Amino acid sequence: MYRYNVEIVFIALLMLFGLVVYSFAAGSSTNTEVVVYSVKKVEFDWLSDAAGAADSTSTEYYTGFIQRVVFVPDAGGTQPTNLYDVVINDSDGEDVLIANGANLSNAATVQKDNTTDGLGAVVASALTLGVTNAGNAKGGKVIIYLR
Repeated sequence: MYRYNVEIVFIALLMLFGLVVYSFAAGSSTNTEVVVYSVKKVEFDWLSDAAGAADSTSTEYYTGFIQRVVFVPDAGGTQPTNLYDVVINDSDGEDVLIANGANLSNAATVQKDNTTDGLGAVVASALTLGVTNAGNAKGGKVIIYLR
């Protein structure tokens, strides 16, 4: 009986504080996922290659509406070129940001939400980050909240 209770508690803690980290290449990006209740937070921490691009595909599949997306440019020597672009494509190749990642500021955090900006949804889909026009060896984060 005690053994089963410990397993149940362990599983519940994993579900509550589940943090999974994945690494990818081409430019480079680290994908982090945190799930708390029905909200999923997916974070792409990216660094561009010599062509000013970075991409990464999650190994997890997601279902839900994109509620909010936050674009955080690096500062200093790794600050991206102004008006850089980000897409998040689903498994069908469609941008779930619905062009809300175009021409982003390199000087400030930019937030978009589903209520005012009209973000998309995904169903049983991996997410693929695509960053372009960022400059050589530049970086930032893209944080997505799904429900």
